[in-house]
Amino acid sequence: MTQVLVTGAAGFIGFHLSQKLLERGDTVIGIDNLNSYYDVSLKQDRLAQLQPQPGFTFHKLDLANREGIAELFATENFEIVAHLAAQAGVRYSLENPHIYIDSNLVGFANILEGCRQAQIKHLVFASSSSVYGANKKVPFSVTDNVDSPISLYAATKKANELMAHAYSHLYRIPMTGLRFFTVYGPWGRPDMAIFLFTKAILEGKPINVFNSGDMQRDFTYVDDVVEGVIRVMDNIPLPQDGETGASQVPYKLYNIGNHQPIQLLKLIEIMENYLGKKAIKNMLPIQPGDVPTTYADVDDLMKDVGFKPNTPIEIGVERFVNWYQSYYQL
Repeated sequence: MTQVLVTGAAGFIGFHLSQKLLERGDTVIGIDNLNSYYDVSLKQDRLAQLQPQPGFTFHKLDLANREGIAELFATENFEIVAHLAAQAGVRYSLENPHIYIDSNLVGFANILEGCRQAQIKHLVFASSSSVYGANKKVPFSVTDNVDSPISLYAATKKANELMAHAYSHLYRIPMTGLRFFTVYGPWGRPDMAIFLFTKAILEGKPINVFNSGDMQRDFTYVDDVVEGVIRVMDNIPLPQDGETGASQVPYKLYNIGNHQPIQLLKLIEIMENYLGKKAIKNMLPIQPGDVPTTYADVDDLMKDVGFKPNTPIEIGVERFVNWYQSYYQL
């Protein structure tokens, strides 16, 4: 039995990860600030699934609360930290940049300090495929240069990777960053395309199709992401040469993506089939901060932990649609 801190436990991936950890017998301390970036009732309903389970404890806590995070690490005996909490969303970072600084930079610094003070065994943290920016080389590899972010959200995630590397180097704390690629599935985020499209198509409302549908996304089913996270958590990185070869650092980065990009118009077609309704498409130009393609190279993940995401988009979409219709009692 391992005691794990899961930040963002009421969030989409955090909820699924907490569920899986509890199923295998781990103790989970979950934190979340339950902010109103999207429907709080969805977060509360996720929590309601977790809270009755033995081994789960929840604290409502904001990452930017330095004293609160420090106290949490001082009073709990975490072995592993799965840091998934963050202010998400590329487009929202154009509207409210300060919340990204507070959550993704200040908050991450507080988590790093907590890990240092508590001498945890392994920090696994969420990065994002957004760090690749407008990279034209595909598939995206963790060895690619990612020094040209095109959104503030992406810049904060790249900063997280650098901050973690510095702490791992200075204090020899094993740390692993995971670049997630467009995660979807039951209990998903309402601001993500598959959720937005499902809602609009069922309500007979138009969907916004950016870049006239000429976009590809490496949609990754949430169960695959959670399996990848857990395997990485259990695979504590050993010291290895940093990028300059100057020092031995117990730090790793992985992509977690399906390795099968789907054209946006193809996704819509698949969704129409499962929903039994045609979408009304509102064709729009690409949005600031958006990228035309995401495509994950997962060779390192396969080599190190023996796993790569493999749920076909058709199966994942069907499961999401079934959950959506059940949850909203349609």
